[in-house]
Amino acid sequence: MPPTAALRSFFLAGFECAAQKRADGRRLDLLASTGHDVHVRSDYALLAAHGMRAARDGMRWHRIELSPGFYDWSSVAPMAQAAAKAGVQVIWDLCHYGYPDKLDIWSAAFPERFARFAKAATRFLCDQSDDVPYFCPVNEISFWAWAGGDMARFNPTVRRRGAELKRQLVRATIAAIDAVREVEPRARFICAEPSINVFPASHRADDHAAAENYRLSQFEAHDMLIGRVAPELGGSPDKLDIVGLNFYPDNQWVLGGGAIPMGHHDYKPFHEMLAETHHRYGRPVIVSETGAEHSARPAWLNYVAGEVAAAREAGVPVEGLCLYPIIDYPGWENDRLCAVGLFGAADENGRRAVYRPLAEELERQQVRFEQAPGAGPGATSDWRAAS
Repeated sequence: MPPTAALRSFFLAGFECAAQKRADGRRLDLLASTGHDVHVRSDYALLAAHGMRAARDGMRWHRIELSPGFYDWSSVAPMAQAAAKAGVQVIWDLCHYGYPDKLDIWSAAFPERFARFAKAATRFLCDQSDDVPYFCPVNEISFWAWAGGDMARFNPTVRRRGAELKRQLVRATIAAIDAVREVEPRARFICAEPSINVFPASHRADDHAAAENYRLSQFEAHDMLIGRVAPELGGSPDKLDIVGLNFYPDNQWVLGGGAIPMGHHDYKPFHEMLAETHHRYGRPVIVSETGAEHSARPAWLNYVAGEVAAAREAGVPVEGLCLYPIIDYPGWENDRLCAVGLFGAADENGRRAVYRPLAEELERQQVRFEQAPGAGPGATSDWRAAS
């Protein structure tokens, strides 16, 4: 049987669950600031009503591990129960940029503590259901390494240590995968990384080389996980299961310059980026995050879905597309309303306004993909057995 991600629906919803500390020391908690942690029942019912039977959601490590080795699951239990009641399959982010206070991310204790947390999270989910658990252990290793390790935008808020941070996050991911499998060997894993294209600033050979080196850096985390790069970290082929690609309108740029607009001759078709990633790893692929802001939302979904369809027609097993974030959210740095979602802010009863232009585009694309092989409920496989 060919490998498959075995998702319950082709279109997924993603709840923004970033929990990092900003450079000013303020802790973000997007599950709280969007009200999703309070309105989980109505949120998951709304997903099901819009035909989405799979979602990305998050466990807030800093809220759960109140002291080393002590876990309080009261913030997660209502989310797991609401998803189960709505029939929505969840991919759980275990570390979306946030980790417990007083834990040194550079220490050997970091991957060890994260592995113990991942194991405990798996036990918790297995106590709730017999379903196969899905995890994204560390979200966007590459972006976190850049933002937190090179640009000091959020924790650990340093510069010129991005390569070191990337290696540490890979260590933590590998340790977590091993720990989860000790509890539930059937568990599935998504490694969600930005999908980028970088164009040289001139025709000079050194500019071309610099741009290409930067572009290829998008694969470093995946390569480390499978042991192709830095095998001393403990990577091996079985550590890479489902490849997630996060793709936004500003994910293509000129090195040292601005974003390349869609339609420009230097803009690389997304279906080519999907194909390159699949051919590099031979794993099932999902678009693990995509979205645009304000009135660009439906047009962007139309473009990405069209590129996914083109990739699938060329034999690339793209098995899911996640609208992310599914709820409008306050910006990380300035709290401005980011109107990116299918749903808006909740009222006191948990009701959220639906952005109709995006809902209508989603409905059109659901019809387009509803017969997609392997995209519906009940698909089962394990690529490791097929490899």
